[in-house]
Amino acid sequence: MAAFVLVEVDIHDPEKYEEYKKLTPESVKEFGGKFVIRGNPIHVLEGKWNHDRFVMLEFKDKETAEKWYYSEKYTKARKIRENAASANFFIVET
Repeated sequence: MAAFVLVEVDIHDPEKYEEYKKLTPESVKEFGGKFVIRGNPIHVLEGKWNHDRFVMLEFKDKETAEKWYYSEKYTKARKIRENAASANFFIVET
């Protein structure tokens, strides 16, 4: 069952966040994942959107998504992001 990682991001240090963005794709690819949405403009139809960025990743299943998130390579990138932005991560299975 496919799993999507949904991420809401609020950036407070754009320069450091760019470092994070450079590291992340390789870590995602290593686990067979792919970016479905990566920072595309958000057009609100109803309600409010209060974040700077939205990202959606697709993995073959929840277990693989979790392995990616806790992997050594992504942990390195995540530590950079934690100093550059705040984020909410969610996994949704299809």
